[in-house]
Amino acid sequence: MIISAAVAAIGGAAAAFLWLNRDVAEPVPRAGSEMIDRPLTPAQQLVADADDPLACAVTFVGEEAPVEPVLQWQNALYQGLPIPVAEGRVFAGWYSTQAAAGSFDPAARVNGADPVVCEDQQVELHAGWTTPEENGAEATRVPILMYHQFTAAPEGEKGWLRGNYAYIGDFDAQMNHIATTGFYLPTWDELSAFIDGRLFLPARSVIITDDDADQTWFDLAVPVVEKHRVLATSFMVTAYRQDPPPSIYVLRRSHTHDMHRAGADGDGRMVNWTADEIAADLDTSGDILGVREVIAYPFGHFDDTAKQGVAQAGFEMARTIEPGYVEIGTDKLALPVVRIDYGMGLDALISRIG
Repeated sequence: MIISAAVAAIGGAAAAFLWLNRDVAEPVPRAGSEMIDRPLTPAQQLVADADDPLACAVTFVGEEAPVEPVLQWQNALYQGLPIPVAEGRVFAGWYSTQAAAGSFDPAARVNGADPVVCEDQQVELHAGWTTPEENGAEATRVPILMYHQFTAAPEGEKGWLRGNYAYIGDFDAQMNHIATTGFYLPTWDELSAFIDGRLFLPARSVIITDDDADQTWFDLAVPVVEKHRVLATSFMVTAYRQDPPPSIYVLRRSHTHDMHRAGADGDGRMVNWTADEIAADLDTSGDILGVREVIAYPFGHFDDTAKQGVAQAGFEMARTIEPGYVEIGTDKLALPVVRIDYGMGLDALISRIG
């Protein structure tokens, strides 16, 4: 009797071990000693194939939602979330619950500004939809904030570039305001879809950018970005530096490869070179950064030939230094900005973005 009980216990443990460690099926016990195999769901199979504890299978739920799950990683932000298209409707984003999707709750909206958080290596995202009329009525105007260098000196820096240096205390207060008062941080693909009228963005949306990837950006600003966990874009001149992303919250995008120089007439190379020359430079930059999406024009200089070169290199958008806000229908190759200069504290930011 004792030996029989021990054998039974060992057999039960072995069956439990096999049940917990199958990759292709989940055995389910039934009467007697027989087992039946239950195939893994697509999400379970995706996680099993990844064989990594940080892997997370994202399943999409709702109208026009993709059928297949996608793999994301729990030590990163969401990457490449789909933007579905439906005739006569406007996609309103992915949400953590069905109720949030129905109310367009921006606090529960999930995009590429958010870290991947999973339970048992799986998560569901729910689709929200609205109408073109409701989208237009929101009257969203997206500010693209433009910073340059940073200083730890409250009195600022000296010299003709003094205005470029944002005081880091002001930057900290500004990022805290954005992080804690309900702002939505769109990704660049979301901004593009918003301009097309295909995607709803909340009225309180903002994009944070830095030009030039100056050393003060790395030393002073990035720790603030990391502290407040706000998505920011660093426009990098890749001929000058090619540093890896200093934080998961920092996107590297092109400020050209080597066009941040004066051309023959004293203006930037961007308005001196041919479209083919511009495209070749941007091809180099895009290859280095591993992405073709948006550039920032050096010195803000651009013309129709520059636009042609940008598009020829496979970039969809380009950011200027012209003041203004991005709206539905804005020229994607002439995105305006809200420039932040030295002396512009929190009140100045609030007056511009709310």
